[in-house]
Formats: sequence, C-alpha cells, structure tokens
Amino acid sequence: MLNILAITTPIFLIIGLGYFAVYSNIVPQNVARGMGAFVMNFALPCLLIRAMAQRDISEVIEPIFVLAYGGGSLIVFAIGYFYALKIAKKKQPNATLQGTGMSFCNSGFIGYPIALQLLGPAAEVGLALCVMIETLVMMPLALVLGDSGENEGLSKGRVLRKAFLNLAKSPIILGIVTGLIISLSGITLPRPLFTAVDMLASASGPVALFVIGAGLVGLKLKGLRADLARVVTGKLLLHPLAVFTMVWLLPDIDPIMQIACVSFACSPMLSIFPILGQRYGHEGLCAASLMVATALSFITISTVLWLLDMTQVFGPLP
Repeated sequence: MLNILAITTPIFLIIGLGYFAVYSNIVPQNVARGMGAFVMNFALPCLLIRAMAQRDISEVIEPIFVLAYGGGSLIVFAIGYFYALKIAKKKQPNATLQGTGMSFCNSGFIGYPIALQLLGPAAEVGLALCVMIETLVMMPLALVLGDSGENEGLSKGRVLRKAFLNLAKSPIILGIVTGLIISLSGITLPRPLFTAVDMLASASGPVALFVIGAGLVGLKLKGLRADLARVVTGKLLLHPLAVFTMVWLLPDIDPIMQIACVSFACSPMLSIFPILGQRYGHEGLCAASLMVATALSFITISTVLWLLDMTQVFGPLP
C-alpha cells in the first residue's frame, strides 16, 4: 500500500498546492484559468503528438483497449442517463449531464499523471486512446442528447453535425490528427521542433494538476444531495468496475495496457463538467460533483491500485 501511496500522494499534493495558491491569492484565479488554457491548447496537444509520432500506428491503436474503455464508458453513460430520465424523472439535459459525469474521465489532467507515475511512457498511448474515445464518441453523444433536449425543434442530425464541426477545431483533435499523420508518413520531426514539442508535452502533467486544484476554489456544495451522490458514486465506483469487467471479459492485451485502461477510468470526471452544466443550467450540480469526486478520488484511486497490486489480476504492477 505504501508503494501505491507513493504514486498517488504527489498527484494530490500538487492539486492541493493549486487550491492553496488560488485560495491564498498567491496565484489569481484568472491566471490559473490561463494556465488551464495553456494545457488544453498547447501542452496536451503536444503530448498527443509526441505519443503518436514516436510510435508505429500498430503500437498506438489497441482495439481491445478501445472496446473495453469505450464499452464500459457507454454502459455507465446509459445507466446514468436512463436512471435519471426514467426513475429519477429528470429532464433530458439533466439526465445527459448525470450520464456524462459518471462516464467521462479527467484523462488529461488526472488520469494521465497517475498512469505516467505508474506505467511510464505507455501512459501516453493510453491517453491518446482515451481522448479519441471521449472526443469522437462520448462527447458527440452527450451534446446530441443534451442539445436535442434543449432544442426540441432541432434535428439530431443537425446537432450532431454542429458537434463534430466544433470538435474538429479542437486543439486536442488537431494534436491527434497531426500525430497520426507523422506516424503514418514516417516523417521525422527536425530536432529543434521535436525538442519544443517535447518540452511543452512534459509540462502538461504538473500544470494540469495545479489547475485542477485552483479550479476547486469557490465551488459550493448546494443541495442536490441525491443527484450529487449518484453522479459521484457512478464515476468513482461504477465506471472503474464496468471498465475492469470489460477488460477481464475481452481477449487479453498487454497487461500494462489493461492496467492503463482501469487506471484512467478511476479518475474523476472531466474538468469542464461545470462548463457543460452551465450550458444546460445545471452548473451547481456539476461543480459540486466535480469538487466531491476530485476530493474522494484520492481514496478510490489508491484503493483500486492497491487491489490490482494485491490480486495481480493483470500481473504485478510495474
């Protein structure tokens, strides 16, 4: 267990440092937001370029990983969405947000730094696969369901086209496409250019964690206890369990990628969850869920990694 805590504790210390820095006004919150923009628009895209450009495409595309992570995420999304819609009697945008909160990981800001500590360079491949699944499958699904609930007169096809057009402009997607082109073409980046990409990529982990902590300052826990508990439980317990089950049932892949798949699923929901909530008028639920899930994820991530280490179900942890 001490070995596991040695991996997870530094991650949450940096998150705590980000919270303290903004709470104490050492770093203004608008500066922290700028740091987040730096990660999303520059550091993470460069990380994805580095992950894919340095490897043969066959090393990056792991169909079983995609099936396990994508299948588990879609199952949990469906459970959260239909439970909120049919049993809790929520409106469609609210139900969509609950499904999203349960099934979308903070793969870039928390999942990757943890996987990097645990698995080394293999974490970059896991991040690229997670990002592809979440941006090309999960996000369009969430936007179509949420926007069609808000705009009854708008066709789902039109909403989907708009969602994909917006995604196509995302620096994250551009990073994936650039990395794929370099990998497929066999081009070698000039050393000065690669060094710049490498330096930006290396900044993504610690800066992202600092931004997560900074973003928790000022979030309020207001009412909505039942919905909040359902979203947080679904994200921290149900999602990792669903992905673990899919990995266990599907044909074997590299044990390191099996561990990566489950470890990414353990991270709390995506950091822009409150922004998505604001889109549909439910930012309070989303912000509170993000705050609680991020705080509790130290316990759940450490516990899951400890169980994987104890049972060695995928072999010993690296």
